[in-house]
Amino acid sequence: MGTGVLSMPVYEMLPDADITCVDYSPDMMERARRQAEKRGLKNVNFQQGDVGKLPFPDESSDLVLSLNGFHAFPDKEAAYREVFRVLKLGGIFCGCFYVKGENKSTDWFVEKIYTPKGYFTPPYETAGSLEMRLKSMYRKAQVKTVEGMAAFRCRKGSSGGK
Repeated sequence: MGTGVLSMPVYEMLPDADITCVDYSPDMMERARRQAEKRGLKNVNFQQGDVGKLPFPDESSDLVLSLNGFHAFPDKEAAYREVFRVLKLGGIFCGCFYVKGENKSTDWFVEKIYTPKGYFTPPYETAGSLEMRLKSMYRKAQVKTVEGMAAFRCRKGSSGGK
């Protein structure tokens, strides 16, 4: 969830959706709540939680959106498993995050500033490793990169990934 600065404009376009935002940090949740209030969003709920152990039943979500999250998660493997677990059959996982090796300047900032400060947490996906991972888990997985960011969209299939 983070502060909601990227996701709240998306939520404004989904007035009929039932949206639950999850973040580990109470401070981030409070900042996101203020964003939602400022925008008059009534369909957004907030729940503190860990993406590595999501507080939702199996196959309970139609969509999981992760904007700029995965590069910060300490246990990325658990996060991938949990997202897959909570998605309904036919559910969509989409979002974006930093991928290593696509932009030398971004890689430098991540290595020298963001990682030492704890904003980003290795290991980092490459565009190729992300595409392979998502295609092994989901059907219709699409990955596009712009500089050091990968944007993706995939759908959960009937027999696991395919």
